[in-house]
Amino acid sequence: MSKFTIAIHGGAGTILKEDMTADLEMAYTEALKVALEAGYGVLEEEGSAVNAVKAALVILEDNVLFNAGRGAVFTKKGVQEMDAAIMDGKTLDAGSVAGVRNVRNPIELATEVMRNSNHVFLSGKGANDFAIKQGVKLEPDEYFFSQFRYDQWKAIRDSDNYSLDHTHQRLEELMKDKKFGTVGAVACDQKGNIAAATSTGGMTNKKYGRIGDSPLIGCGTYANNKTCGISCTGHGEMFIRVVAAYDVSCLMEYKGLSLQEAMDIVVHEKLVTIKGEGGMIGVDANGNAALVFNSAGMYRAMKSSDGGNLVALYK
Repeated sequence: MSKFTIAIHGGAGTILKEDMTADLEMAYTEALKVALEAGYGVLEEEGSAVNAVKAALVILEDNVLFNAGRGAVFTKKGVQEMDAAIMDGKTLDAGSVAGVRNVRNPIELATEVMRNSNHVFLSGKGANDFAIKQGVKLEPDEYFFSQFRYDQWKAIRDSDNYSLDHTHQRLEELMKDKKFGTVGAVACDQKGNIAAATSTGGMTNKKYGRIGDSPLIGCGTYANNKTCGISCTGHGEMFIRVVAAYDVSCLMEYKGLSLQEAMDIVVHEKLVTIKGEGGMIGVDANGNAALVFNSAGMYRAMKSSDGGNLVALYK
């Protein structure tokens, strides 16, 4: 039995203690703990890394605090379009969905794509049709509504501005907390198998069916037993341009770097060079975890069978 570990994130960005009320801080901390325990419980019962990351993300998608599932941000048209991906490091099987609507748990749909579709990536109406065929739970628009997200969208819907989750630089005076509320999980199970999963509502006021890095295998999500499992959160365009998740794997596979070393290079050097803000979480096949970000904070948590335990919000 190898060391088993799970790490999760609930987004990165300008997360500062002075901007947070005690109640909100407690709510985020508790939400992370519940999701962490859901995933860790699967690993403890000798479940697979894939099932562990999915279990953690379902909890985060159901929580209105995060920009995924319930509480996802509004697009230019005033609806929620959600993206998600999951990858199995043992087989390199992967499933992704983009631009889906009314799917309660996009990560469940991504898992169905991986296991039952013969495809990797489905989008829009086709992905929704597949959700209906597979019996994935749907919800009405009202289920996804949150007043906070609506107010945030209302403030910029008549402009060409878009907002990386909670705000845009031009709106600093309106809402100081610029955050990327994407959720993700990575795990290494008792057999040394790795998995990664990511889910997001994308950008507030996004147009043209914009898709970020989260559902793109190798950019926002990647898992390979030979190297690592990675889930990213941040300014998606930049993570796509540097193929962030796969780059960590490459640095480990071809340069022999450790998980921590490889993640540090991608987050603190390669992303910074092109002004890419955000972070990522990772695990390797030995159950080591790393949580790295170049923003002011990242909602993050980690638990390992060797006693390692962390729940943190700030730098």
